[in-house]
Amino acid sequence: MSDLFNEKALKEIAEAYKEYEEKLVPEWLKKLPERMEEFTTLSGIPLKRVYSPLDLKGFDYMEKLAFPAQYPFTRGIHATMYRARIWTMRMFSGFGGPEETNERLLFLIKHGETGLSLAFDYPTLIGIDPDDPMAEGEVGIVGVSVPTIVDMDIIFRGIDMGSVTTNMTINPPAPVLLSFYVGVAESKGTPYHKIGGTTQNDPLKEFIAQKSYVFPPEPAVKVAMDLIEWSIKNIPKWNPISISGYHIREAGATAVQELAFTIADGIEYVRQLIARGLDVDEFAPRLSFFWDSHINFFEEIAKFRAARRMWAKIMRDWFGAKKRRSMWMRFHTQTAGVSLMPQFPWINIVRTAIEALAAVLGGTQSLHTNSFDEPFRVPSEFAAKIALRTQQVIAYETGVADVIDPCGGSYFIEWLTDEIEERAWRYIERIERMGGMLEAVKKGFPQREIADAAYTFQKEVEEGKRLIVGVNIFPEEEEEDIRKVPLLDFDQEEIEERQKRRVKWVRENRDKARWRTALDNLRRAAQRGENIMPYVLEAAKARATLGEIMGTLKEVYGVYVEPPIY
Repeated sequence: MSDLFNEKALKEIAEAYKEYEEKLVPEWLKKLPERMEEFTTLSGIPLKRVYSPLDLKGFDYMEKLAFPAQYPFTRGIHATMYRARIWTMRMFSGFGGPEETNERLLFLIKHGETGLSLAFDYPTLIGIDPDDPMAEGEVGIVGVSVPTIVDMDIIFRGIDMGSVTTNMTINPPAPVLLSFYVGVAESKGTPYHKIGGTTQNDPLKEFIAQKSYVFPPEPAVKVAMDLIEWSIKNIPKWNPISISGYHIREAGATAVQELAFTIADGIEYVRQLIARGLDVDEFAPRLSFFWDSHINFFEEIAKFRAARRMWAKIMRDWFGAKKRRSMWMRFHTQTAGVSLMPQFPWINIVRTAIEALAAVLGGTQSLHTNSFDEPFRVPSEFAAKIALRTQQVIAYETGVADVIDPCGGSYFIEWLTDEIEERAWRYIERIERMGGMLEAVKKGFPQREIADAAYTFQKEVEEGKRLIVGVNIFPEEEEEDIRKVPLLDFDQEEIEERQKRRVKWVRENRDKARWRTALDNLRRAAQRGENIMPYVLEAAKARATLGEIMGTLKEVYGVYVEPPIY
């Protein structure tokens, strides 16, 4: 035990605090009443007026903090952090067709982006082709349409796939999109060992929050584990899963719920992989996480620090990991989309800057900053450039990247880190008693908790207990003229027709025998319970479409219909 404060010092501090609370505060309150009766974080954690060593009594420095790159990694996973290398600036990109997205990626690379990140349209997210009747009106809207390996090739024209890393926000069809990516990289002469990036590939959070599920829970997890196992053995620089709290938070979860449910998802995946006979130190170094950075500044910093500490303990003490990298929580962060408001959208630039700063002070490895016009539609180049420049100002002008964990040692930050961690552990203990996260999801537990939290937050906003500038405090007298905001404009109908023509062309100009054999082999492999990745890759190279590959798997695994939660 290395208690930071001795008993004599704590006694003196306690006496001074008593005088402050009993004499000074009442005198000041008579003159200046406090703004609210109770102050809390967005997670509802009550906050005192001031924090001191009294709140850290018994605080063990080496157990709770240590130094960067030392267990429990609270202060960062790298010994020099941003002093050696600034976080990866990975702007979420993708809209319309492959041509439009290629143009946006080249634009962002030109302006200093250091990592690529692809958003996909809803048809791609649920594994259907653009000429499917269900895709009508949705092609290219919330991301790029990628129904074939040809589309992926167009996206990466003029880009060296061996020198960039690419994040793909894709879940049920993750094996298909990764196969498209690997197939294109291979055709460009990029060796497997140079292919770097991330597939989100997190099925549990789909059932919890995002709802872009396809297969039922058990086969959905099985498919995700197939991708992880194959990637570990074949493309060693690839992060085969990004265990995602972001969508959980965007669905209305608190910071504590985001932390607890995401880590519980991670625990489930580790158990699944160990059950396959994989050694934890073989796959754990390639696991990654994805967090939301919301507007409650200090709560977010504390959440990131608690996350690293919790994951290190779980990997070492629960699963027996020996390698230091196996205990690391490496994560990407995105600023909060739900915090962006359509009222006077320029304020969103300020919100995003504050949220990005919290992510950096929390020690993220890569970062996406939202654009101020996202409440309306896909960001314009103008807005995307401002979002990227926001990161660059934080990195190169503010000095916050010059010292590792500069908030470490703050009485408030250390108390809040402990408090968030303790509350998250309580959730994890409840989930463990249910039999793990897969069982908890099937019972609807995290779904109900998030729905309750979202309702509570909205009620507080409507009652004026949570203040949002421009919404329920300092509202604009006149509605902002949307024409003043330089929105991105593209012809969705023309892009949809183009994508339909291309997918038709691919079907008409492929080797029919190779295509048919590839899909038959995939079906049989899925029926036998084999790892489907080699078969999906062959089908992708045989120019089977996304919808055809996913359709083949649906025949074996079925399609999920969510039961009512309430």
